Amino acid sequence: METIDLLLKQGALTAEQVAKAREEVKRTGMKIEQALEKLGFINEEDIVKVKAESIGVLYMDLGNYLIDADLVRFIPEGLARKYKVAPVFKIANTLTVAMADPQDIEALDEIRKVSGIDDVETVMASGKGILRILDSYYGATGTIDEIVKVLEKENIAALKGKSAEAAEEPPIIKLVNLLIMEAVKSKVSDIHIEPEHEVVRVRYRIDGILREAHIFPSKLQQAVISRIKILSEMDIAETRRPQDGKIHLRLENKDLDIRISTFPTIHGENVVMRLLDKSSLVLGLKDLGLGQENLANLEKLIRQPHGIVLVTGPTGSGKTTTLYAALVTISSAEKNIITIEDPVEYELPLIRQTQVNPKADITFANGLRSILRQDPDVIMVGEIRDKETAETAIQAALTGHLVFSTLHTNDACSALTRLIDMGVEPFLISSSVIGIMAQRLVRTLCEKCRQAYTPAAATLKDFGVDEKINFYRGAGCTRCKNTGFAGRLSISEFLVINEDIRKMVNEKVSADIIKKKAVSLGMKTLREDGLEKAKNGLTSLEEVLRVTEGD
Repeated sequence: METIDLLLKQGALTAEQVAKAREEVKRTGMKIEQALEKLGFINEEDIVKVKAESIGVLYMDLGNYLIDADLVRFIPEGLARKYKVAPVFKIANTLTVAMADPQDIEALDEIRKVSGIDDVETVMASGKGILRILDSYYGATGTIDEIVKVLEKENIAALKGKSAEAAEEPPIIKLVNLLIMEAVKSKVSDIHIEPEHEVVRVRYRIDGILREAHIFPSKLQQAVISRIKILSEMDIAETRRPQDGKIHLRLENKDLDIRISTFPTIHGENVVMRLLDKSSLVLGLKDLGLGQENLANLEKLIRQPHGIVLVTGPTGSGKTTTLYAALVTISSAEKNIITIEDPVEYELPLIRQTQVNPKADITFANGLRSILRQDPDVIMVGEIRDKETAETAIQAALTGHLVFSTLHTNDACSALTRLIDMGVEPFLISSSVIGIMAQRLVRTLCEKCRQAYTPAAATLKDFGVDEKINFYRGAGCTRCKNTGFAGRLSISEFLVINEDIRKMVNEKVSADIIKKKAVSLGMKTLREDGLEKAKNGLTSLEEVLRVTEGD
């Protein structure tokens, strides 16, 4: 079946539109597909998608796709441009390439010969999409440092004040793409682009710690930031006010969302890019790294018919990840689960998620009130920030709903007194809150360079350890980039609200006294949980001390 017939069959075109396109063909002599595109009835991607279906080949939209820059070594630029082909990913010994004509046997034979890879699979992509990949990744330069050196020599500074033009320069496009790709490979959570007087500093947050990655000359600042703004659909001309945006990318068949925040400083706009890799989201409670007792407590509480379960800790301690894991664990076709978040970090199956939007008068409190009219069984409130939200959440719990939320407090017991400080009546807190988990994220030791050692007596004393026993630390190696750490896990303390704790809340007892009582009843503190994980060689004593100091 011809492409036009397929488009008509799918409803992508009408007979009237085809007739108008044929008139344009008679008038100009162009191909009918070009006429349809010129008249705005359809775009190239729609046409390629239908062609791919007609020949039984997978279609790939390369418009927002990132490739590993190392892939370009398999297909020389001349060959890539000659056959309109681009490498998109390589898994084991199989190279997948995007082609404008996947049935070009001659091109495939040459690709196999030049790349040295026999197993070459094809997908179909538009010529524009393939050209974008070729322009973004091919050229004389390969690494970030090499691109910066070339840009320093070129007259990019002359484009100052013409940020849109500079942002579309191939070296700038490639530089930003490689920054994102490098960050993904290094498992970076945030990219910081920080303008200073004469340079632009790029830092990556890896396992919760910021590390310097690159330094660019200041003349690249405007072009790089404008490129990021274009990708996230921000206003390039606006530099005096903070802006927020979002980029959605495809990377080796993975979805990657990047939240962008700009903030004006004395040397220009500071940019922070938060990388949200949907494939890396922890969706099981057992994957959170909780101790056996705390895991059992959490699993029990999230299956209660009503009440409030709180997760506390500072920003970046994994609170949202824990609540997402809890929601996915209990979600089913029989339950109506609704969230109100700021922002929605990941989309979850079977769960209705809502983004806070003050412009539309959707705040945590207003959103929560509206959610209660949606017949929910379980509600997640991204954060309790004020008395109004707290009281609405409590009323929801008291009327038969299970509510999950977070608070910014250092430990579990402080959450109770924080709610009182907000102005919530103690009896409402004690009758609605059923459990509180405080957590931190500690870096896990690199398994390749982990070494046993006996800490100094003074260090052991700080942790209340009298006996001399072995702990572990990372020596540093190429796998962990000489940090001694690779990845993170959570340490936690879990306060289950019982009659003794309820009585103390009603009497407005201080958090310290509540904590002493909870410990006497068997609650393991954050530091104690961390100490146990350090004894098991999962993390170091110094790392536990770093994240629990002051608790």
